[in-house]
Amino acid sequence: MARKTDTPDIYDDLRTKLMAGYFPQGNKLKPSELAGFYGCSVNTVRETLFRLSTVGLVISEDQRGFRARPASRQRQHDLANFRISLEQLGAVQSIKNGGIEWEARLTAAHHKLSHIESRISKAENIESILMPWGAAEWEFHETLLSASDSALLREVFKSIYDQFRQQLATQSDNFGFFEGNINEHRRIVDAALAGDADEICKAIHDHLCRTLLKD
Repeated sequence: MARKTDTPDIYDDLRTKLMAGYFPQGNKLKPSELAGFYGCSVNTVRETLFRLSTVGLVISEDQRGFRARPASRQRQHDLANFRISLEQLGAVQSIKNGGIEWEARLTAAHHKLSHIESRISKAENIESILMPWGAAEWEFHETLLSASDSALLREVFKSIYDQFRQQLATQSDNFGFFEGNINEHRRIVDAALAGDADEICKAIHDHLCRTLLKD
């Protein structure tokens, strides 16, 4: 049954589904089918898919329509490298600039994420927890960088993060959740609260290095 959805909600919903690997890699995205699902016009869906193509989550092809971006180990490697560099830089800036309010927000974001990841580690099927986990994971990493004085860094990081999550979800088991996430996120927040720039750079690298291609 179709559901009536506002345009921003369509964008956010499709973005979340693409990042979670809901659509098979390279799968054709048909505006007519999506319009029926969302209860909106075909043109609205086309505009939304085009917007998603500008941030790398969808491929737009002349005369051929839209496709979910195919999985690529090389692309995942490149995105992981970019993400590590940006997140390290932004986290160090946040440590320098952030005060008690930033620390409180980061602690709260980590508490929420840790709670959800503990549920995932005990669940037989994580699909029902997937959406809240994705939101909590993004909130944690966004908050980590939120005291950076570079709005451009945060903007680029969001684009890289979204594309990275999409690649990871389509190429790994459990939609990109790893058992080590819980301890790795704890190590990151501990380094941030201790104001240890060297340790937080190491923690971020160690958290993401499993997604790099091996030499």
